Amino acid sequence: MTRPPTAAQRRVIDSADPVTGRLRGTEAQLAALVKHGLAFRHPRPPHDHFLTPAGHRIREAEPAAPPPETEAPSAAGVFAARIGGEEDPPAAGAARVREVHSAWQGLLELRRMTNPDGATNRPCGWERTHLVQAAALALEAAGHRPATGEGAEGYRVRVTPQPEAVAVREPDAAALRACAATLEGAGWQVGEYTEPRTRARYLLASPRRV
Repeated sequence: MTRPPTAAQRRVIDSADPVTGRLRGTEAQLAALVKHGLAFRHPRPPHDHFLTPAGHRIREAEPAAPPPETEAPSAAGVFAARIGGEEDPPAAGAARVREVHSAWQGLLELRRMTNPDGATNRPCGWERTHLVQAAALALEAAGHRPATGEGAEGYRVRVTPQPEAVAVREPDAAALRACAATLEGAGWQVGEYTEPRTRARYLLASPRRV
């Protein structure tokens, strides 16, 4: 890529599916993104276009002047996995289950398309730049219950000072071990630790590379 994308191309990139990177635009816009290495055309029907890792980096870069509504995922209709403890969590129910399942299947497809060997059993580049959302999606898709309030039982996924690790907390010991098993099955390296001050157990999880 020798020059930045045009405003129209940037709008196409910014509107890509946040999980799969699937693009929608005119044939000319999509062809131009492919030419510049920011997108690729899937070889199988319906031959949709998806962001490449370079395209994802462009999308994740801070835009010069984003409109206010793009800063609120709920307003923009962007899927967000439950990380636990949200003040205004999405409504539970069959619709949410379908949405989470679709997002997880999309993430597996993104792994297949972007991991060099096409592996779906380990995290991809998108997950390494969205650690909390990626770990939370794996947990929610497996049916684990997120915390719904302060001190409530349920998992909470949070950032840590470590560059490629998230902390997962769950007051129930059996549920914490189940979260560890789920993340390991989803391709994460997981260790269980004890808070020195509170003696509470928690997990540190990092995306597995091999």
